[in-house]
Amino acid sequence: MKISIIGATGYGGAELIRILHQHPEATIHSIHSSSQQGKPLHTSYPHVQDAVNLELEDIDPVKIANETDVVFAATPSGVSSKLIPQLMDAGAKVIDLSGDFRLKNTETYESWYKKPAGDQKRVAEAVYGLTEWFADDVKDAQLVANPGCYPTATLLGLAPLVKNGIIDLDSIIIDAKSGVSGAGRGASPIAHFPEMNDNLKVYKVNEHQHIPEIEQTLGRFNALTGPVSFTTHLVPMTRGIMTTMYAKATEDFDIDKLHDLYKETYANNYFVRIREKGLFPGTREVCGSNFCDIGLAYCERTGRITVVSVIDNVMKGAAGQAVQNMNVQFGLDETTGLDFLPIYP
Repeated sequence: MKISIIGATGYGGAELIRILHQHPEATIHSIHSSSQQGKPLHTSYPHVQDAVNLELEDIDPVKIANETDVVFAATPSGVSSKLIPQLMDAGAKVIDLSGDFRLKNTETYESWYKKPAGDQKRVAEAVYGLTEWFADDVKDAQLVANPGCYPTATLLGLAPLVKNGIIDLDSIIIDAKSGVSGAGRGASPIAHFPEMNDNLKVYKVNEHQHIPEIEQTLGRFNALTGPVSFTTHLVPMTRGIMTTMYAKATEDFDIDKLHDLYKETYANNYFVRIREKGLFPGTREVCGSNFCDIGLAYCERTGRITVVSVIDNVMKGAAGQAVQNMNVQFGLDETTGLDFLPIYP
């Protein structure tokens, strides 16, 4: 397959290049940037020198669509909404890593993202690419809306509980923490080293744009799902997300029953690993990989279930899941090009 990557100089684009460079069924045909046309990629990322000998090109949607089999759009929100309809009109299959096509209600998008929504026709056509749950939809999709990093960790952790009616849907609390790469490559006060080092920051309290994405998708598992409490934090590390989720069980439970439910739910999903009883994952244990590791607890005293879900935000939360979706689109085993162990330590 010939691949084009738009937004190749961001962290998501760089990670796509790392994965696809060694993917046995893919060739990176072209990489594109809105601001660095004509420059070799290694001027932005010296680590690829002599391995990826490509120059950044301008963005010509028709040319890109005509020359490639699939386009990855690793662009900021607000850019994809304008660009992707042109790619699709020219016949391209697109996997979008921005949030522009995830929310089906365009008014909701504009309220949370503070940007004009994309074309309603294309929004309606977009398939939400949470691969473990919606692979059948992805197979025939022209446009895949790749999930956000926080929603990926959250939804993989909560879906079995919500789908099976095991928790009080009004009791869901999500405590989420991310490495600073989630803020992107651009300089900002929240990611500035003296501000972030040796520090822990809460941000976008009750305002994070991933809240409606989580609520919309939980509603697909159970239509009675309402608003959730979701709070995000930045921690002084480069990669990784941990979401710790709490919810009240609707009946007396035990850890064996809970553990069996998750093992059965994800039995055929290679990239979701359920920890043994009493063990909980850390972000280092999925670093550089496409795995989501989940640990579980049940407190008989409070009747609360705790789910701990960890991913690498740049991999399973972005580029890794995007390639997983590409594999499904083209009938490949979803682990193709992604079956490598985490980096440890």
